[in-house]
Amino acid sequence: MAPSLTDAICNPLIRRGIDLCRLYRHAARAVGEPGLRAVLDEDAQSLAVLVAELQHEVGLAGGTPRTHGSWRAALRCRMVDGMAHAATRRDHTWIHALAQDEAALLRAFEHAIARLPAESARGLRRQLPRLRGIHLDMHDLDGAAQS
Repeated sequence: MAPSLTDAICNPLIRRGIDLCRLYRHAARAVGEPGLRAVLDEDAQSLAVLVAELQHEVGLAGGTPRTHGSWRAALRCRMVDGMAHAATRRDHTWIHALAQDEAALLRAFEHAIARLPAESARGLRRQLPRLRGIHLDMHDLDGAAQS
């Protein structure tokens, strides 16, 4: 993948991945259910691996990978934390927020893959199973939370 494509396509995905990983870790500390905490920790670790692999690919392509998330992530954490504290079902508030953000990251990956030439999109395609696994976790948890 050419450095300009890498910087333009992968770095925003890396930043979003870092942001979401931060939200997962914050949620894992905030939820009350130990089983849910374990799932969220595991998903955060999967996201961290995904981000690290993307950063490695960007570096291999001659680009400069992002190493930090956005300022919006801290604001998002505070906002969801506030909503969760005000909610009667705090864990469900976290699950719903994570499910929304995770689905947005998956859509961004799929959109990036569609925009790139097949050869250049190979690295992103390798990450899709991991991202879809996290998506299924959150979709299942969000569905159960809505019941």
